[in-house]
Amino acid sequence: MATIRDVAKHAGVSVATVSHVINGTRKVAPETEARVRRIMEELGYQPNAIAQSLRKRATYAVGVLVSDITNPFFATLVRGVEDAALEAGYSVIVCNSDEDPEKEDMYIRALWRRRIDGMLIAPTRDGTSPALQELVVRQLPFVFIDRKAKGIDAPAVLSDNEGGAYLATKHLIERGHRRIAIILGINGATTTEERFVGYCRALEDAGIPFSDAFVAWGGYRVEGGRQAIKNLLAMASPPSAIFSTNNLMTVGVLQELVHQSIAIPEDVAVIGLDELELAEVVYPPLTVVAQNPYEIGRRAFEVLYMQLGKSGNKPNKSLEIRIPMELRVRKST
Repeated sequence: MATIRDVAKHAGVSVATVSHVINGTRKVAPETEARVRRIMEELGYQPNAIAQSLRKRATYAVGVLVSDITNPFFATLVRGVEDAALEAGYSVIVCNSDEDPEKEDMYIRALWRRRIDGMLIAPTRDGTSPALQELVVRQLPFVFIDRKAKGIDAPAVLSDNEGGAYLATKHLIERGHRRIAIILGINGATTTEERFVGYCRALEDAGIPFSDAFVAWGGYRVEGGRQAIKNLLAMASPPSAIFSTNNLMTVGVLQELVHQSIAIPEDVAVIGLDELELAEVVYPPLTVVAQNPYEIGRRAFEVLYMQLGKSGNKPNKSLEIRIPMELRVRKST
């Protein structure tokens, strides 16, 4: 394996000159730099990334901690982060907490041990894990994505959850429904709370009494959505419309309705929150309020980049960017 001394010898320069070319620590004549880089390529020399990070006090790597990598929403969000990061010369390390606070703690600590420059975090549940609290003490730059942690001031890039839920519920009301059920995700998560507020506000604006019997829980999982719709359909007076507040739960809802041979929208109308890849292919095509996860990821990295002092002024800790949702009306309502 070639060393920096081998490069210097073949290029006819000092080791210090090779180091200056690699690290940009001093101006080197263009023809000398070109010769050094050509020799590095010929010899297959790779600079020691760890040593470089120690000298520069930067690794040019950021961590992304999502709560469920199996959810296509987060896959698209990470793509947005990655595209923005690569443009800025950063690499991305992705971790999945799987909605488990213990895994969240483990991954946060693993990321800071790797000396990453900053993190983008979708916290589990209410985000009160010890490692997340320690990030504040360590003053490691981080930005919340999709959800916020309660009691921690940090920039956040989120969907307009309340507005999206209001749009979905209002759409069902305008279709003549009054027995509207909502399937919520995880108790304590800010996404859950905000979507519930939007649902309740739409009912109140329409003069429809709120009924706790029409609130079900699906845990942001396919099986949870399936069990939730089973419980709702077993009611003596079941809902005429279902608002599922997460794409995985919506898949479970559709599976169970097909299993029970219940016609959509004749027997029950369905609207989901989050776009589904097959929403226009399934029958009937699914009405949704769509988030924009790619934009959330891209904007979140831009905010983190500002925090790192790479672009303009550092953002205020109270900065909160809300990405609007879009109502896409199809045949399921």
